[in-house]
Amino acid sequence: MTNKQTNERELVLDILLEVTRNQVKSHIALQNVLTKYQYLEKRERAFITRVTEGTLEHMLELDYVINQFSSIKINKMKPVIRNILRSAVYQLRYMDSVPASAVCNEAVKLAQKRGFATLKGFVNGVLRNISRHPEAIVWPEESDETAYLSVRYSMPEWILAQWLPRYGRQITERMLAEFQKDKPLIIRCNLEHQAPEELIRKLADEGVEASVHPYLPYALTIRGLDYLGALECFREGDFQVQDLSSMLVAEVAGVSKGDRVIDVCAAPGGKAVHLAEKLQGTGMVEARDLTAYKVSLMEENIRRLQLKNIRAVCQDATVLDPASEEKADVVIADLPCSGLGVVGKKTDLKYRMTSEIQQELVKLQQEILHTVCRYVKPGGTLVYSTCTIHEAENQGNVSWFLKTHPEFEAVSFADSLCPVLREAIQENTLQLLPGVHNSDGFFIAKFRKGGKN
Repeated sequence: MTNKQTNERELVLDILLEVTRNQVKSHIALQNVLTKYQYLEKRERAFITRVTEGTLEHMLELDYVINQFSSIKINKMKPVIRNILRSAVYQLRYMDSVPASAVCNEAVKLAQKRGFATLKGFVNGVLRNISRHPEAIVWPEESDETAYLSVRYSMPEWILAQWLPRYGRQITERMLAEFQKDKPLIIRCNLEHQAPEELIRKLADEGVEASVHPYLPYALTIRGLDYLGALECFREGDFQVQDLSSMLVAEVAGVSKGDRVIDVCAAPGGKAVHLAEKLQGTGMVEARDLTAYKVSLMEENIRRLQLKNIRAVCQDATVLDPASEEKADVVIADLPCSGLGVVGKKTDLKYRMTSEIQQELVKLQQEILHTVCRYVKPGGTLVYSTCTIHEAENQGNVSWFLKTHPEFEAVSFADSLCPVLREAIQENTLQLLPGVHNSDGFFIAKFRKGGKN
């Protein structure tokens, strides 16, 4: 516990309120606080990160437990009290290093500090009962698959109702368990600067442990990182933070020197700069996105990596750009999606998503694909990808696209992948599943337009 005026648990509460009350995305709310309070020690920053992410990750389970010990149900509580209890119960259940007495005492102090002195006894009573009588919790029966998995892994039941028929109990539970595991950061070595072995040595000199990912020789997993901007090798453009699944898009695209590439929903630019590097200074990558803010994120990466064959452009992917028709050798369409393949990293996403929003996203993806496929030259390539495991957004949209755009055909990209991933290809598409593959949930399809350049 820090002696500063603002302590870790209070910062956690502020983040949880931003996320659950003000609808700020969790990774943004957390990063805003860590950036504002950079003077905090590494231990304090780690505590804030773990309790915030853990509370959100396990929120349905925590609410289920609290409701069994509280006379007032969680949805009837004041937001401040609700989130104080959630973060405290997370510490009681998942952080053995924190004494239960300290968790209870600090929660009571925080309730009083935030103007709820009259509820001190309530907060104290609920938490001490949970702490002393964990055996009294009555869990759903395992035979009730949906209810049990929903509480055990804090996954909304409507999502499980999609996954269980599609993937079965065993694979669904493997995915759910994987979402709750600690995730190492994945980076992509800038091969224009050095070999992966040299980057591993540089990172070690800066106190960061790195190892080669089994799927790609230039993808590294790193641990022991506190603040990315403090690393000299990051500031000098030696690597880019990028998910492994995202790197596979550039592999599958198969660009050649001199190609013109249009990435239609590119921010923050990981795939676009990867493709620019693969072009080795030739051709041009046009990285497009909807807002000036997203374009600024891409420009920041382009400057840091000192790339000359890429430009960031503000462009709505749903609006046809006539000047681009049949001009691109490769179009990358990594489109807005439900994101259910990355809920292990974006812990609040599963609570925001609904089946209605999913259906809207399916239609948006179709609208964008119908527009941007016109940018592909005859003989050119269109790569479609999402970071979800929802069938309608993935295989469903592939079937729709091939039916409505007969000038395109789905093509194999097995030669672009390592042997393990080749085995996962079905009908020229790749669906990566967390817990099954060493990756986020991700989907890739590749199409070729008929005719010749």
